[in-house]
Amino acid sequence: MARNTTYDELVVGATASLVRQITANDLWVFANASGNLNPLVLPSFDPDGDGHSDAVAPELWAGALISAVLGNQLPGPGTRHLAQTFTFPERARVGDTVTAQVTVKAKRGEGRATFDTRVTTTDGRVIAAGEAEVIAPATRIDVPDELAPPVTVVRHQHIERLMKACAPLEPLATAVVCPEDAASLGGALLGRAHNLIRPVLIGDVAKIREVARAMGASLDGLELVEAAGAFPAAEKAVSLVHQGAAQAVMKGRLHTDELLKPMVRKDGGLRGVRRISHVFVMDVPGLPELLLVTDAAVNIAPTLEDKVDIVQNAIFLAQALGYAQPKVGVLSAVEIVNPAMQSTLDAAVLSKMAERGQIVGGFVDGPLAMDNALSLKAAQSKGITSLVAGRANVLMVPNIEAGNMLAKELAFVAHAEGPGLVVGAKVPIMLTSRADDDSTRLASCAVAVLEAHFRRTGKSAVPST
Repeated sequence: MARNTTYDELVVGATASLVRQITANDLWVFANASGNLNPLVLPSFDPDGDGHSDAVAPELWAGALISAVLGNQLPGPGTRHLAQTFTFPERARVGDTVTAQVTVKAKRGEGRATFDTRVTTTDGRVIAAGEAEVIAPATRIDVPDELAPPVTVVRHQHIERLMKACAPLEPLATAVVCPEDAASLGGALLGRAHNLIRPVLIGDVAKIREVARAMGASLDGLELVEAAGAFPAAEKAVSLVHQGAAQAVMKGRLHTDELLKPMVRKDGGLRGVRRISHVFVMDVPGLPELLLVTDAAVNIAPTLEDKVDIVQNAIFLAQALGYAQPKVGVLSAVEIVNPAMQSTLDAAVLSKMAERGQIVGGFVDGPLAMDNALSLKAAQSKGITSLVAGRANVLMVPNIEAGNMLAKELAFVAHAEGPGLVVGAKVPIMLTSRADDDSTRLASCAVAVLEAHFRRTGKSAVPST
């Protein structure tokens, strides 16, 4: 509850302040609200191309903090801001912590008061200074906290965190199968440009060169391996992995089943100790962390035995992405065990198997409906007491239809970015799509790099979540 200070209660010398750390979202929201799209004040401003923003906070963003102190604290609710002067001696950037402070300077009668105003950084730099004149409220006003609706900024800061974690890691030698169109070849070259992968291009070499020429792209320094057709190209990728010449595989212009067929063979393929499965790594605007969805691309109607491997694969990938003990919500349409619904029986068994140590590295609970998997309030309203309910990092879906619909709804309705990875094989397999944009392709490479690092070292390169 915010309570104001009336004009009669104002005392010369009284102060109030707020402390705020500048975030990229602050700059994006201010840009949209003000219409000020000067590149200098946008988080994407990076003139030297070093991958770090050189943007500064807009001067009047700092000024708005003064308005917040006057309107919320001193004098507080009911204050009318009449005039304001400002100088801006210094600049602040994303990551800086600033303090906005107002001090009562004089009371001029008829409700009018002046304030000294200043915004400073923690190291003492003054980024805004001036004087405000207000009409202070004459009567007591109490205002409930959090009147404003929440604002969701459509940007993918969790993926950005993964990209940063890849910076010190070596790029993966990656067998790119049939990069014979601009989308797939462009994705491979983009991953190379960001030092995430070292592509080995497998397919119709003449066609690959023709696509590169049409794109105006250089293939200098890249290894090209001739293969006549999709299946032979996928087989050559498997061979390169066995030879140690490739540490990952990336899908090009071919169907997923053509890519995976030689990789899932029992003899000579890339099968690991568990069943191969797919995980979407979803960065959903508004959610506080990444959300993993499995399996939405490989296993059509998994059995209970299959689901054990799918859950275990997802847990290990989540650990690679910085989750020390991931929380897996096993989804169904309801949150109670119903013998007529096989997905609820499977969920209950998976939960008990995790409890008994047959699934390791995370917490597993189900059945959970979508709402009580992600919303603590929804879980509490149903009386569900669980380490997972309302806090799930990983969503295990009952079948490929449910998973595919969920992932695409998150991408096209909730504006999520969703790189995906096939896990459980001897190396990570990137299933890029022609519908993926550049940022999703890069994110797929980053997830593969982090998974390979975790597989090799047993440690995540991402700060723990």
